[in-house]
Amino acid sequence: MIGLVEVLLFLCLVGYFFNKSRGTDMVDIISNRVQEAYGSFRLPGMFGTTQTVEAGGFSTYAMLKRFGEQKKRKRQIDKENDRKLREESLYHMKNSPTPHIMLDNKPMPGMACRFCSPAESQPQLDEVDRRKNAIDILRVTSHAGRRTNSSPTDWGVWCPHLAQAARVKKYDYPQVAGAVLGEERVQQALETAAKESVDEKRLELQDAGQSEDSFDEDAYYNESMLKHEKRAHRVLIGMRSKLSDMVLRITSWVLYKLLPCFLSGVAAHPGQVDMIKRAIAKNPDAPLIFLPLHRSHLDYIMVSFILLNHDIRCPLVAGGDNLRIPVFGNILRYDGAFFIKRKIDPLTGKKDHVYRSILHTYLQKVLTAGHNVEFFIEGGRTRTGKPCMPKSGILSVIVDAFNDKSISDALLVPVSINYEKLVDGNFVREQLGQKKVPESFSSAASAIMKVLKARYGLMRIDFNEPFSLSELVKSLRKSETAGSYAPENRRLQHKPSSSSLFGTDVVQEEQELRTLVDNIARHVVYDCAKATSVMTTNALAFLLLNRFRDGAPLAILTEALEELRSYLNTTSRDLGFTGASEDIVKYAVDLLGPGLVTKEKRAGQPFFKPVTLVPNVIELAYYSNSLVPHFALDSIVITVASLLKRQAEQRLRDQQKSTDVVSIGRQELFNTCLEFCDLLMYEFILSKPCQSLETLLQDCYHRLCIMELVSQPEVEYTEEQHRARRLAANLELDELHDDSYSDDDYFGDDNLAEQEDENRVFLPAEKHCDRIVLQSVLAPFTNTYAAVASSLRQLLGGNSMTEGEFIKQCIKEITSRVESGQCKYGESISTDTVRNCLKVLEKRSAIEIVNNNGVRLVSLAPACDSPAEVQLIIQGMEKFVPI
Repeated sequence: MIGLVEVLLFLCLVGYFFNKSRGTDMVDIISNRVQEAYGSFRLPGMFGTTQTVEAGGFSTYAMLKRFGEQKKRKRQIDKENDRKLREESLYHMKNSPTPHIMLDNKPMPGMACRFCSPAESQPQLDEVDRRKNAIDILRVTSHAGRRTNSSPTDWGVWCPHLAQAARVKKYDYPQVAGAVLGEERVQQALETAAKESVDEKRLELQDAGQSEDSFDEDAYYNESMLKHEKRAHRVLIGMRSKLSDMVLRITSWVLYKLLPCFLSGVAAHPGQVDMIKRAIAKNPDAPLIFLPLHRSHLDYIMVSFILLNHDIRCPLVAGGDNLRIPVFGNILRYDGAFFIKRKIDPLTGKKDHVYRSILHTYLQKVLTAGHNVEFFIEGGRTRTGKPCMPKSGILSVIVDAFNDKSISDALLVPVSINYEKLVDGNFVREQLGQKKVPESFSSAASAIMKVLKARYGLMRIDFNEPFSLSELVKSLRKSETAGSYAPENRRLQHKPSSSSLFGTDVVQEEQELRTLVDNIARHVVYDCAKATSVMTTNALAFLLLNRFRDGAPLAILTEALEELRSYLNTTSRDLGFTGASEDIVKYAVDLLGPGLVTKEKRAGQPFFKPVTLVPNVIELAYYSNSLVPHFALDSIVITVASLLKRQAEQRLRDQQKSTDVVSIGRQELFNTCLEFCDLLMYEFILSKPCQSLETLLQDCYHRLCIMELVSQPEVEYTEEQHRARRLAANLELDELHDDSYSDDDYFGDDNLAEQEDENRVFLPAEKHCDRIVLQSVLAPFTNTYAAVASSLRQLLGGNSMTEGEFIKQCIKEITSRVESGQCKYGESISTDTVRNCLKVLEKRSAIEIVNNNGVRLVSLAPACDSPAEVQLIIQGMEKFVPI
């Protein structure tokens, strides 16, 4: 009927311009005929209602004209409302059924630790900021011109990205490289290096049996000094950044054009950016130290891209010298990158004094000049999808600059970055033990062209609350001297890395400083991991690998995703998506692709199944592992509880007793959990330096009790028993034997029995399937550790292997177990996990790793070089493998 009205209006207009009077008469006749034919009809009203127009209502051309104008205005209003709705949407999902809009009124992740950084000294996020939604950085500025400039002649309306690049605040970025070589630290390093060269030459002559009489030490010293000075100049030229405001603007414009080609959005929370601005306003002289977790090469420029477009000074970014490739290396250098070696010392045990001094001095000059700094606290990109152990070399320079008063303070900003699909492809090749393909101009150009043609979904960046370095150092030092964490506090001891630039101690050798820096670094990684948003692919991959390894129908997956989302929300873990869970499952499956998740029809319903073949499952595990740290403690408690239950059942069977009701000791549970935590010390950071691991395990245990995955008998106490228990909790054991109280008041037979019952733990049979899911979270890691322990047999009899060869043997052993079905987790084939296991074995003095002319050799420690000792090591690893 509406189409007929539109035809009628067209005829009216034609008639009006052709012959106004005749047109009017013709329209009146036609309108009367239409009304006679159709009688009354309905028109849409306000708020979804309808209004009825009876016959005779449109008896004149004037009334038809008014109706046409009303309909035209309504179309314009609807169009404007649609436009506003699109602008207010969070993400523009290209070819996606899932609306990526962040939840309102959610707890803000990434807030600073209130113990290490007192609340009164920190910039807080008010309630208005907490209710803000995350925004898509790629789209929000494209409408800025329209919001602020209504004139259609404003060029910002037609070229919003170019206008944004021209609008951003200009900063001066002073170059500091020229002041480095003349510093006393560098000169002392040059002299030390020259003296070492003289000593080496003298030893060389002695080894060759030549006389030292003809050796001119002064001349050789001067020659060595000149050689080291030239090298120092080359090192500085290759290291320095040439950060340019103009290049930053050009890069920003290019990113606005290129990023939408392969990303559906770049999400960031405006409240988090506001926290940074408030921190700057409160402490304007303190440099900002951005500490992101590293996932992709795209990370290098995205933090600067967001900061630039929010009028915050861009940082100098520490990058590996593997990125010093033609063209792209220069672009990164002008965008703020300064390049440093992955391994600072060419030979283990021999320090490169010149390089160390230049790096240290350059960083201090950068900080004192007012630059912000960004470096990746993990060192390199994570190959497994979970956070790596921190490398604290550059952080130690910053702490040293604070200690020697070069800077009054610094604001540390942990940054969490996550992708729905990794832009860099995958790290399967390296996890299988193959060498990394070095970066080159051709490989970089080819990768860029490939990326631009693909679809990678959403990227999410979360800036944690900035916290003062001075406050953190003060809190950590106070806690170490006064023991203010907790009397029972247990912190896993870690050996700082010495194999890479980021783990090499650049500043001092004092153990106090090393411990302080390591605690700060671990705190940052823990905070970043907790604040990392869970993406659609993370949630789906986690469910498929841990709960539905054999596949599941869409309806079952949807229900499971709803449960996972609800649980993550209750634990204050931020989700990078909203919408119907069914749509999210379909979207994530399409994004991961058929190489990782297969789709088929079963009984007329969509059925999704993970590809568990190697190497595909290794890539799928990368996305699942983002959630593994969140469930690590739960998995530890459940794995240990199941282990102890099996052992208790075996003891009962040996005694020919019934195994219908089996319980385990609560204290035994916690002690074994701590043993498991020690085993995984290089896989996960389970607690912050300011937290007690025992307390976290107890909290986890109580949470599992609430979820009914474990249970303990409820004991009813009398009023006197309650009084006795309260006193016993506050008094030392020797104080309980006071004359005013008898032992029976506290330790009578009934009380002891009840206390014993309370300390028993049961595993409800109806929750067995849920416990299996939690056990599978850490099962790939424990299977790898068991395979590495088994590979130690090859070192018996005083044999030794190069570290690389032994790792290949371990990978071969794990692969054999996967192929034979002994291990069902193909993702257990992981070079990173093997290396972490070797670190544990070295720390436990089970193996020795020595350097022989730059080659690392692995051998059994003398005390463990026997079949019996190796078997004990194997049993210690295998007992945590779920059955």
